[in-house]
Amino acid sequence: MPALSFAPALSLLAAFSRLSPARPVHTFFRATGYKLRPPRPIPYTPANTTAQTQVIARGAAGVHQGATLLCERRLGSVPTIVLGGFVPDATEQVFLLRGYLLRRGSVYYLNYPRSGFSVELIAAQLDDLVTELNLAHGQRPVIFGVSFGAGLALDWLRRARAAGRSPDIGGLVLVSPVACAADIVVPGEVKASTLIGRALKPYLDSGATVSQDVISRSRAIFAKMFEAGAQNREALRVLLTLPELHQLRDRVLAAIQNIDTHGACERVGALRDMPPLSPWTVADQLPLTEAPTLVLYAEKETSVIAVGSPTRAAFETALAAFFPRGELKTVSSQTDTVNPVQHASLIFHYFQFLPHVTAFYRRLKSNRLSLAA
Repeated sequence: MPALSFAPALSLLAAFSRLSPARPVHTFFRATGYKLRPPRPIPYTPANTTAQTQVIARGAAGVHQGATLLCERRLGSVPTIVLGGFVPDATEQVFLLRGYLLRRGSVYYLNYPRSGFSVELIAAQLDDLVTELNLAHGQRPVIFGVSFGAGLALDWLRRARAAGRSPDIGGLVLVSPVACAADIVVPGEVKASTLIGRALKPYLDSGATVSQDVISRSRAIFAKMFEAGAQNREALRVLLTLPELHQLRDRVLAAIQNIDTHGACERVGALRDMPPLSPWTVADQLPLTEAPTLVLYAEKETSVIAVGSPTRAAFETALAAFFPRGELKTVSSQTDTVNPVQHASLIFHYFQFLPHVTAFYRRLKSNRLSLAA
């Protein structure tokens, strides 16, 4: 009987290991898993919609200004609620991370509306969803906010504290948080110093008219930033299969193109209305949460976050005031000086963000609550 040989398997793995032995193998198994069980987020409506019904009933927002809530159900005890940035949608924001998150529990995605936006209504949607997970499932979710989505998560916690409440969450992850307009555009500067700042400054300028040219220019800047990353084919060969890349690209660009004038203006207006974080002016409403918190900044935030960002300054000087169980880390490419980690780059720098995210989830204790009798 001939001896067993692993040569065919090793040859196959070697084909995926031209750059780094571990990463292509990881991608191969992840992509295979996605083929066997492809991402299928489905619409989800909490059984109790009390908070959002109250916001709509008093005329503070319309139904069209709320997020579309999607869910991928799993049996784990640590669900995650994802809030994406301006673009892409939450479902694409964690496209590569979803496999890990789903091993911990169900993942809920809040995809923002195309033709409007209301911070108050989205905060109410979060209230309803967290309450449902607490009471119906006995779970404390992790809130996972990226860029503008991290700002929404902070604003939601701030609103709750101002109302004398403390949402029962199991953890908080803030990736490249943008929580006020000054994080992107320095007040008083004539020309924005960041690429995103140039796209958003016309919306932020008092009394400015947002013309179709402004809308088109901002769409082009967001698309250019995504395409710039997509041009790094060598990196993408390690991260995504060709069908995945096409799917991701089509969805991201569609999201950029389909946001209309009302949607764009109201999203930026929400950012403009968020007050800068300060551990001194709101000391009576701190901490924002006692839950374990991870704040991640990329080593190169300069295309988006302005120098002197109030949010970053607050976290770097007084993180414990906001989050007694918080930690602040910088995500670095380490040996790769050609492609430094960029703002909220969870796709193109997935392998740099992954260790920080997995370490955080592993440290979480059981998020199960005692169900009411």
